[in-house]
Amino acid sequence: MVLGALVDAGVPFARLEETAAALGVGAHLEMRKVSRGGIAGTKVDVLAEGSGIRGQGSEETDVHGHTHEHHGHEHGHAHRHDHEHHAHEGHSHAAEKVAGKHTHGEHRSLSTILGIIRGTALPETVKARAARAFELLGEAEAGIHSIPVEKVHFHEVGAVDTIVDIVCAAAGCEALGVDRWVCSPLNVGSGTVECQHGTLPVPAPATLALLGGAPVYAAGEPMERVTPTGAAILRMLDVTYGEMPAMRIGAAGYGAGGRETAGQPNLLRLLVGEAAEERAAEQVAVIETVIDDSTPQLLAYVSERLLEAGAWDVYRTGVQMKKGRNGVQLTVLCRPELAGALRELIFRETTTIGLRWRLENKAALEREFVKVETQWGEVCIKVARWASGKIANASPEYEDCRKLAQTHGVALKQVMQEAMRAFEAAAKGDR
Repeated sequence: MVLGALVDAGVPFARLEETAAALGVGAHLEMRKVSRGGIAGTKVDVLAEGSGIRGQGSEETDVHGHTHEHHGHEHGHAHRHDHEHHAHEGHSHAAEKVAGKHTHGEHRSLSTILGIIRGTALPETVKARAARAFELLGEAEAGIHSIPVEKVHFHEVGAVDTIVDIVCAAAGCEALGVDRWVCSPLNVGSGTVECQHGTLPVPAPATLALLGGAPVYAAGEPMERVTPTGAAILRMLDVTYGEMPAMRIGAAGYGAGGRETAGQPNLLRLLVGEAAEERAAEQVAVIETVIDDSTPQLLAYVSERLLEAGAWDVYRTGVQMKKGRNGVQLTVLCRPELAGALRELIFRETTTIGLRWRLENKAALEREFVKVETQWGEVCIKVARWASGKIANASPEYEDCRKLAQTHGVALKQVMQEAMRAFEAAAKGDR
């Protein structure tokens, strides 16, 4: 599914074919368009030459000796659910599936597989990533079975499939040239799987070992949805987990699983794009007090003093207090470092005997001031912009317009309208 998503997102299929051929393990790739849940995706199969075995066919068999299906959804740049082929102590957890029969065959040690990868002419970054994935797989298996990592072995056909999966995934990810990989929390599935050692819970022990502290959950019909190879690929990419980051999407790819699944398209989605500027959250102090024994003139005076002392904003809200009394809630927004001085000012200048305050996060657009000429004089326009630089809002400064209206004896709204017309004409000229 990873390979399909990479191709669907724009990685040339020829790049993956060349990678598979460079490994010299007797396997090649096939690619076709399919539909899953009514959505088109790309299906990539790994075929072991001479065996007739389709590594990711319509019914998939993993090393634990059971067939299963998987699907996943990607909020950023890579996550995967697929089948595994790994073993220990010279035998696999289950044999390959050939024409409905299970057979045992030759096995490859971890060191042999690492030698195959490092002996290719592939880019060093691709080889390093793929080798790391196999080392992680080997370490997970060794830990689970309490054996030295050098005794971990991979079944012949299973190893071929996994080698091609991992190395081609590393090559395809390299071809995208991305700097950061982000993944949604992982639906690991539920239920149990049957293997040579008996019945095991989902997720499999090796999957848990590889996922470490990744955020996981279980939803949907019982099945294995994240397996060791998929978890190893996530680890090799050093993914971070969370919501989809701010980005300008350039391509979307859908990698198809082997069959239809009820209620959810059996697809892995890969989104590729440029990171949009993420504005750092700014903290704001919020001070509040409710007063029921003060005059409007006093509160107006206090508001002016607070603004002069550096408050960002001050506003008053009418409230209904106990015993039917009318009161006023005074709210002050300011920089956290000014909170102490402004609290003291409120106590000194009002009749309140208590207040509350807290810190909150503030998000704000970038702002700038642009001067425009009107027939009565100069006016400043406050302009707010999105991270892309596009104008989100613009408004004339009240004080500038008020002074011009009083000086020239014209309506305030007329000055404001003229200022905006001048700004819009200037902005249109800039475009």
